[in-house]
Amino acid sequence: MNSGMNLIHGVHFKNLRGDAFGGVVAAVIALPLALAFGVASGAGAVAGLYGAIFVGFFAALFGGTPAQASGPTGPLTVVFAGLLIDLGHDLSLAFTTVILGGVGLILLGVMGVGRYISLMPYPVISGFMSGIGAIIIILQIGPLIGHDAASGVLANLVAIPGFSLTSSGRFLLLGGLALGISALTPKSIGSVIPPPLLALLVCTPLAAWFVPEAPVIGTVPAGFPSLVLPGVRLEMIPIMIEGACVIALMGAIDSLLTSLVCDNMTRTQHNSNRELIGQGIGNMVSGLFGGLPGAGATMRSVANIRSGGRTPLSGALMGLVLLATLLWLGPLAEQIPLAVLAGILLKVGVDIIDWRFLRHVAEAPRMDVGIMVVVFLVTVLVDLITAVGVGVVLASLLFVKEMADLQLGTMSVITKAHEETPLTPEEADVLDRAQGRIVLIHVDGPMSFGSAKNMVRRLETVPGLKKFTSCILDLSDVPMIDGTAALAIEDMLRIIRAHKQHLFFVGMQPKVEAVLQGLGVLAHIRPGHRYETRLDALQQAAKAEGPATFAKA
Repeated sequence: MNSGMNLIHGVHFKNLRGDAFGGVVAAVIALPLALAFGVASGAGAVAGLYGAIFVGFFAALFGGTPAQASGPTGPLTVVFAGLLIDLGHDLSLAFTTVILGGVGLILLGVMGVGRYISLMPYPVISGFMSGIGAIIIILQIGPLIGHDAASGVLANLVAIPGFSLTSSGRFLLLGGLALGISALTPKSIGSVIPPPLLALLVCTPLAAWFVPEAPVIGTVPAGFPSLVLPGVRLEMIPIMIEGACVIALMGAIDSLLTSLVCDNMTRTQHNSNRELIGQGIGNMVSGLFGGLPGAGATMRSVANIRSGGRTPLSGALMGLVLLATLLWLGPLAEQIPLAVLAGILLKVGVDIIDWRFLRHVAEAPRMDVGIMVVVFLVTVLVDLITAVGVGVVLASLLFVKEMADLQLGTMSVITKAHEETPLTPEEADVLDRAQGRIVLIHVDGPMSFGSAKNMVRRLETVPGLKKFTSCILDLSDVPMIDGTAALAIEDMLRIIRAHKQHLFFVGMQPKVEAVLQGLGVLAHIRPGHRYETRLDALQQAAKAEGPATFAKA
């Protein structure tokens, strides 16, 4: 492959038949979902179709996951719908925010952030995805029974009782039929025609015959999409920046999680940062043409791969097929009932919920369940970026707490020999002969800020600490230490000095010594009081008598 071809990651022409079939199948699956996401977003069905065309085409060509099919997804549709409400339904501002979100994705890729997305705690992802699924379900209840969706999740929850009192049974049957076809189509049939498309083909003519008054998509512009001039209003800039950050973050998470699925299916390795750049380019172009934000879409990517797609040509072909569909079949889409799209989206919402985690919630660690529930509730009741931020911070704090407890358990305060101490027989003999005049502090493992203060408190509470004449600090088994823990070591040394005890240091690994030296902790150790082995330190401590004297540090 020449250098020019390297501009497209993973492209080759040895799999043209598989890529062609995979791209067409992915387009067939993407079509009804794109229309449904467009309606759900508030920007219109065609915005979803534009997003599928442009994000699908450009993310495939410039991304880092060869077999990935991209386009509007549930999470990003929810993000855009909320953003549109916050911006006063100004489409120009909303699409400008999509462009900025694409810029954010490119910056994440250029800065090499892609490899860190996989470090997102699973309970956070689980709670977030389940919350997105719940939002989609809540927002589609109104359209399912013939009502316009209210603005926002809470408004829809409040309006549901009123919807149910004035609902149309025929609309409900129509949407329920679409939901049933989407959910219950046998795999043998679904492998030939995707269930969402089957739902459209069956329910749309039935609606025309039996429920002609059902609200439909309406006008779908024909012809190639026109450019949408970016717009800015000073008072809306904070909302636009926050929205762009959410689009970038959600797009990165959505895409890279799907990339992992593609890797598992194709036995390949994606390029995370290149994938983010490709998704960013796709979103920028989508915003310029009035399309929804998009990301790697799991359902479409899996269908593409199972149908033979292996290179970026399949994803690019998906976008071209959707463009051809828009140019020639757009008028047919105008007659699709909103209740049918609501039924299809209800299935999407149910699928997004993390049932794998929920099935094991009774046996899962309580901490993980708690994080998942908090993120779920914040996602549904507040907003998406707050949910992710709260989840990551909460998971990090709880992790630090657990690590601190483990690290505290690695600190041993030894005043006499017994079976559980790490002492050799010679060392135990020296300690026994000292008759309680020596205290040995041994740490086995890393030391970090989480456990630092508790280690100091543990030393302060050692029974009879003031009665010891010598203290030995053994850090030979500490592989790393951070600045907070290093300063905690200094606090421990100050306590020892305050009691006028002789202080001896045992072995330090180079990384630990560099940190302690850099923060001036080693200045508290008297010359000649550092030893390579614990036995040497114990023997010298046994000889020390009387209170220690120190020069001013």
